[in-house]
Amino acid sequence: MAGPLESIRVLDLTRLLPGPYCTMFLADFGAEVIKIEEPKTGDYARWNEPQMAGQGAMFNSVNRNKKSVTINLKSQKGRDIFLELVKTADVLVESFRPGVMDRLALGYEQLKELHPKLIYCSISGYGQDGPLAHEPGHDLNYLAYSGLLDLQGERTGKPIIPSTQIADLGGGALMAAVGILISIVDLVKTGSGKYIDISMLDGLVSMMQTIVPDYLANQQLPNRGELLLNGGKAYYQVYETKDNRFISVGAIEPKFWEEFCKAINKESLISQYNGSIVEQRKMIAEIQEIMIQKSLEEWVSIFDNFDTCVAPVLTTKEMIKNKQIIHREMITQVNHPEHGEIKYIGNPIKLSDTEIPMKTSPGLGEHTFEEISGLGYSQKEIQEFIKEKVL
Repeated sequence: MAGPLESIRVLDLTRLLPGPYCTMFLADFGAEVIKIEEPKTGDYARWNEPQMAGQGAMFNSVNRNKKSVTINLKSQKGRDIFLELVKTADVLVESFRPGVMDRLALGYEQLKELHPKLIYCSISGYGQDGPLAHEPGHDLNYLAYSGLLDLQGERTGKPIIPSTQIADLGGGALMAAVGILISIVDLVKTGSGKYIDISMLDGLVSMMQTIVPDYLANQQLPNRGELLLNGGKAYYQVYETKDNRFISVGAIEPKFWEEFCKAINKESLISQYNGSIVEQRKMIAEIQEIMIQKSLEEWVSIFDNFDTCVAPVLTTKEMIKNKQIIHREMITQVNHPEHGEIKYIGNPIKLSDTEIPMKTSPGLGEHTFEEISGLGYSQKEIQEFIKEKVL
């Protein structure tokens, strides 16, 4: 069955995580994603440990269903070949620092002249303009600038670094995918391409919908560990159990809080739902004394009988074996021609009547000959390009 994006051809110049995660979604749903890589080195993530099927495990995961073409974009001949590829593409995605593509004479303004219908997406830390535009950065830095990092962690401790890349993935990759899909729809209507400027910092600030609007309304500065959704309330909290495990409580609605209090035999706490910060801290301590008396398994068994929002804090190993994860096929497998069965994270977007055929990630330059010869170059010319270190 053809994917909904089957007719879309994407040139992906990104590497590591944000860009490849964005184009992974396009590839999963049928787009032909051609990963443009530097000869010999390619995407740095290829060589990361641990390895799976001869390549970095993360690289394999986010570059499935794609092709790989090696081109030296710093050489004139390499740029000439790339421009021929651009003529065949619908979308281009890049994640260099602002100005890099312009210096290569491959910026949007140059390529728009060549291909007016091209959708060109740039993913960067701070966007293409502004005082920070040319500064280097990583996920942690964007978290810091957004104000979100200041709110991560317990009230009396230092900010805690999240275990996944929120700005890279949510603020960058997913925003870019949305922008690309919007532009594809607009292209059908207008016949014109678009330039998409994605800032991971912008995207992260946009995600802070439960924090920033409140501050804009009341000018009250939020504090670490005191917000409704960051540990300031007894009904939205993580508690330790007898066996040194943890259980999450997300009983935000009064009806769920009431059920939770009944489950722990502490109905006297029901009326303190809207208690002050001081009262919330007392409740948290009181509930913790109760939770520490039973094991995680015992508490899970108890809460199974109550309609409240409680869940065990699972390890990665437990998550993979969880019945919900298995049922939703969030861990899937594909047969590699050389390495046998390998496992991937599944796609979270479930569309009716749409299957996502999983293919392995490409070897470095695996599709170079195929794609370059498709541009009209002869085998002899391609061999010369390889000798000249163009491909």
